[in-house]
Amino acid sequence: MLQFSDLRSKAQESIEKFETLWGRLDHAQSRERLDEIEHNLSKPGAWDKPDELTPVLREKAVLEEKVNSYEELSTTRDDVEEWLMMAGEEQEQEILEALADNVEKLTRLVEQTELATLLSGPEDKSTAILEIHPGAGGLESQDWAEMLLRMYLRWCDKRNWKTSYLDYQPDDEAGIKSVTLRVEGLYAYGFLKGEAGIHRLIRISPYDSSGRRHTSFASVDVYPEISQDIEIDVKDEDLRIDVFRASGPGGQHVNKTNSAVRITHLPTNIVVQCQNEKSQLKNKETAMKILKSRLYEQELKRQEESKKADYATKDSIAWGSQIKTYTLQPYRLVKDHRCGAEDGNVEAVLDGELDGLIRNFMLHAYGGENER
Repeated sequence: MLQFSDLRSKAQESIEKFETLWGRLDHAQSRERLDEIEHNLSKPGAWDKPDELTPVLREKAVLEEKVNSYEELSTTRDDVEEWLMMAGEEQEQEILEALADNVEKLTRLVEQTELATLLSGPEDKSTAILEIHPGAGGLESQDWAEMLLRMYLRWCDKRNWKTSYLDYQPDDEAGIKSVTLRVEGLYAYGFLKGEAGIHRLIRISPYDSSGRRHTSFASVDVYPEISQDIEIDVKDEDLRIDVFRASGPGGQHVNKTNSAVRITHLPTNIVVQCQNEKSQLKNKETAMKILKSRLYEQELKRQEESKKADYATKDSIAWGSQIKTYTLQPYRLVKDHRCGAEDGNVEAVLDGELDGLIRNFMLHAYGGENER
């Protein structure tokens, strides 16, 4: 049974954290800038050149999401104070449960907003492009790659972020050969960039009739979707473009025409492909966008390679290079080898409960830098 004294202590602690955090946020400035953009867009002739509005509309979308998140945070604080007052007057179980729910929500929102303040990189607010590739090991690694995909999809869903497939290659038997996912949400790239690296799974294999323990690997790549106003010079002679029939589900038209596109950037040997659209032209446009994003991210890595928190340096998809290990046998534990963070509830993590691990890594990687 819920105790008012315990809830009151937790509520007061959450409110104090809110007050400390609120003083560091740019709520007033963001609201003012959003009002300015909306005013300018309402002027006669503002939409005469829609192509020139792309950066402004992108900024507007970011500001709207940021302001909405700030207002939800403030509203939740007010709700906690109201329920706290009601519970102090009448300590019915229903009121205590409502207070507990709101305190939990406020705590979660404070933590999420606090993490966002650590993300000051120029691309941290960007839409993220996430790729997953299985390592050596056939069905085992392919199945593990699909488990990671589900984990990230569930995590994005809990945040109400929009996800869409840019490329999806299933295996005929089980798992996936590769997948490219677009993730739209405030600070999507900032939150996900620390997931780039090798992920290891240790479990009793469902594909081994002898019930032996297996170790599987999969790599995760994360890079920001570049803005249209950022110029990336890609020469035609540096590209090899191949077209082929799309694989997997997608309808008769997709599977009977050469609509899928694969682009190889010869100087860097970067290979991207897209097959989610029925139109070859649209798939080519999307693949070029992914290629430019990867080239841009490669340049960002080159500029920041001296930083200690360089999350994107990866070795082969095998032993000794993993950033995280997910152990299901002989014990149950998820461990981030970079910061030492652990979570014993492996099922919850694989079901998308990633906030704790992501928070610990971000505080480890960016917290000290933010303080300086």
